[in-house]
Amino acid sequence: MVPLRHTLSKDERLHGRSEISRLVAEGKFGTVPSLKYCFRPGNGLPYSRILVSVPKKLFKRAVKRNLLKRRLRESYRLQKEMLPEGEGLDIMFVYNTKEILAFKEIYSLVGQILAKVRKS
Repeated sequence: MVPLRHTLSKDERLHGRSEISRLVAEGKFGTVPSLKYCFRPGNGLPYSRILVSVPKKLFKRAVKRNLLKRRLRESYRLQKEMLPEGEGLDIMFVYNTKEILAFKEIYSLVGQILAKVRKS
């Protein structure tokens, strides 16, 4: 049995104006405390892609925004096996509170989001 590699390659990151606007236009939105998310199943790829956003309106300092983005990406990276294998989907995470949450809290919130996405 091959051990699972927890990686997050550049291919697994959603980028490009047309791809992002397609996600926002066709995706389904939802919220959990402190996070908003949008997902669109069927991206035509065998893997899922993510987009992480921390608004400048909430955190003026780039250091804090980058810290929260790193925590969100790491939380996803460690839990991405929860998503169905072979079915690619696009997910956008938007941080939505003025307080800086600990990694454990962000980890559990991302887990909740992935569980909701898997059900639908």
